[in-house]
Amino acid sequence: MTATAAENTSAPSRHPQRWLILGVICLAQLTVLLDNTVLNVAIPSLTTSVGASTADIQWMINAYSLVQSGLLLTAGSASDRYGRKKMLAAGLALFGIGSLAAGLSQNAGQLIAARAGMGVGGALLMTTTLAVVVQIFDNEERVKAIGLWATVNSLGFAAGPLIGGLMLDHFWWGAIFLINIPVAAIGLVAVLVMVPESKNPLGDRPDLLGALLSTIGMGGVVYAIISGPGHGWTSTHVLVSAAVGLVALAAFARWELSVPYPMLDMNFFRNQKFTGAVAGSILVAFGMGGSLFLLTQHLQFVLGYSPLEAGLRTAPLALAVVALNMAGVGARLLPKLGTPRTIAVGMSANALGLASIALLGRDHYAGMLLGLVVMGSGIAVAMPAMANTLMSAIPPEKAGVGAGVNGTLAEFGNGLGVAVLGAVLNSRFAALIPSVVGAASLPAALAAAGSDGERKKIADAFADGLQTSQLVGAVAVLAGGLLAAALLARAERSDSDREQTPAPQAAPAA
Repeated sequence: MTATAAENTSAPSRHPQRWLILGVICLAQLTVLLDNTVLNVAIPSLTTSVGASTADIQWMINAYSLVQSGLLLTAGSASDRYGRKKMLAAGLALFGIGSLAAGLSQNAGQLIAARAGMGVGGALLMTTTLAVVVQIFDNEERVKAIGLWATVNSLGFAAGPLIGGLMLDHFWWGAIFLINIPVAAIGLVAVLVMVPESKNPLGDRPDLLGALLSTIGMGGVVYAIISGPGHGWTSTHVLVSAAVGLVALAAFARWELSVPYPMLDMNFFRNQKFTGAVAGSILVAFGMGGSLFLLTQHLQFVLGYSPLEAGLRTAPLALAVVALNMAGVGARLLPKLGTPRTIAVGMSANALGLASIALLGRDHYAGMLLGLVVMGSGIAVAMPAMANTLMSAIPPEKAGVGAGVNGTLAEFGNGLGVAVLGAVLNSRFAALIPSVVGAASLPAALAAAGSDGERKKIADAFADGLQTSQLVGAVAVLAGGLLAAALLARAERSDSDREQTPAPQAAPAA
């Protein structure tokens, strides 16, 4: 073993600036995560400012998450091989450049392309921040540091609408991207000055073909879902897109099974604990991503709040997640209830929150507030249990790959939630008001209405579509939670049976 490899396998010493470095890393991580949801609150502004249709809006959101999810595992492998500090700095630079391009975009196409570029930088950041945390903290402090890092993840995912609403209340929509530039610049300087370099030159080669196939596959499937309501689910446009996506995903799975350095080790999915945790992670991201996409439209289009007011009214979700994570509620429930029950309780609460938003919050914010708090509580309970299960289901030497898989599928779940629930909304809206099928968005449909009565009918149809799609999300999250819990319970029973089976007695020596 070389000296470099030996240094990287030894326990890290306490870096004198470790907490300051953690702050820098969390700031960079927060910026990336905010961009998963910050665009939701700008939807009404974009529909009028750049003439974006509903499909355009969905692609502005999905271009970021799909590119990021397609590159997460490859970016992680590259950072291990070529240097985590280098990749972290490159990620901040690319993210800043992409933010500048997004803020200066003049039309929907330019903004979608800029968001895709930001996704490349986001992939590099998402895969290197945790690696650096593990590097600079020893075993005694690492749990606390990773806990803070995870809390920032939850805060960033849910606080995007609040930050976006605050910016839109004072500036034009491009400001939600330009605000990233000084943050990225400060983070870049801090990383170059303070973060120590680490790498494993003996690591796996980047799986470039795997990254390409997975990105094409996910993009094709999600594009088919987005295009379905407008073009028809049996149209050539949709069927070809879905077929290309499914063929690419099948080729991805076959390629990953045949290469010695797979981006995604498909053998992991033979482990029921791993599969159960992955199913739960996808469905949490599906529910959160899709519901926040719908929620901001509900608050602004149906209840009539401004962007800032809408952002403030989504804050209870973030506050519930952060408060319970900081209090360690999920971690304390885990040994008492066991992993399957903890996940079932958390995911059931998540689904109940979504259903409460749909049924009680249609016309009033009070019912929505209850749903947001219940939903955030469920996420805070389920996520620690799922993360612990995922990381314990694979060999310790593959812990980084396991984290990459979790991040990839969570990003995919977020994009899929926006696509599926958005498609349900569009289909229900079009079914109730056939005369507006050709309208690009709700504002366009309202503008084309000839009377107050017709406008009210259109608004009510949109509210019905939102309610239906939110209930679909609730059912999906509940089903995913129960499936994950069942798989984990079955895996635990199998492990228990193996432990109770007596080992064969050795033959006596002659």
